[in-house]
Amino acid sequence: MEIFRTPDDRFGNLPGFPWEPKYRDWQGMRLAHVDEGEGPPVLMLHGEPTWSFLYRKMMGPLLEAGYRCVVPDLPGFGRSDKPVDDAWYTMDRHTDAVVSLIDELELTEATLVCQDWGGPIGLRAATIERPERFSRLVAMDTGIFNGRQKMSDNWFHFRDFIGSYRDVRVEMPIRGGSATDLSDEVVAAYTAPFPSVESKAGVRTFPPMIPLTPDAPGAAAGQATADYLRSDTRPSLLLWADSDPALPLDPVGYAVQTLFPTAAPLTVIKDAGHFLQEDQGELIGSLIADWLAAEVTGPSLGLPA
Repeated sequence: MEIFRTPDDRFGNLPGFPWEPKYRDWQGMRLAHVDEGEGPPVLMLHGEPTWSFLYRKMMGPLLEAGYRCVVPDLPGFGRSDKPVDDAWYTMDRHTDAVVSLIDELELTEATLVCQDWGGPIGLRAATIERPERFSRLVAMDTGIFNGRQKMSDNWFHFRDFIGSYRDVRVEMPIRGGSATDLSDEVVAAYTAPFPSVESKAGVRTFPPMIPLTPDAPGAAAGQATADYLRSDTRPSLLLWADSDPALPLDPVGYAVQTLFPTAAPLTVIKDAGHFLQEDQGELIGSLIADWLAAEVTGPSLGLPA
């Protein structure tokens, strides 16, 4: 398997992201993650086309509140190695990579925080793969895809944009998915992992992975995840940006709300786009820390049979 490894010097002087990566070997690749702080673990999963840098603003309030922040780079993203063959990338492989990290770090009583593609990957890991490892769930601007969901016109435009040019311009969806005007330094950090066509296979392959019919690859796992969630009594929190062009609050956010029976009505994050961690990261980190502090002490698994 041919691998692209982004040169380390591409990651110098990342604004607001001082934490050093930790590396592990998985299936012949070097995968990266950030692991900072002590206390109950919070596993934060990114999506497309971002990497762990996306969570830098949220980490401050969570670390200050006494939580351990574990933030991996998925294969093909961030500082992790990048298979150059588009065909390598599947939902199963991304899920297996995350599950292997959960097992390797022996995470227990963890809180999952997921957004974008971190949702279908992380929620599958926290339900049908490793439910015993997680005590609480936080979902933001994401979804579960079973082939029956209705995708927005903006999403189809995004899929076509990604698929039309192998050397996709990563900065375009980053800027378009953020409500704030990003500095050139921040955009450079998001694009740092992807200096060439060979490095962008992971970026190119996420949109076509979404099953659009019930018999498409990944649809059955998505349905199993949704079924599990609907009978799950673990505490959960749902946050959604008010200005998400890809997964709009109405109808997508309110539809996703129905998957989380224990969640209060979703919290709308104002002045935020699809990458709400970028637009309102400090606020979101504080909201999650306060929510965790308000939960009863001790495990509250409530796993469905």
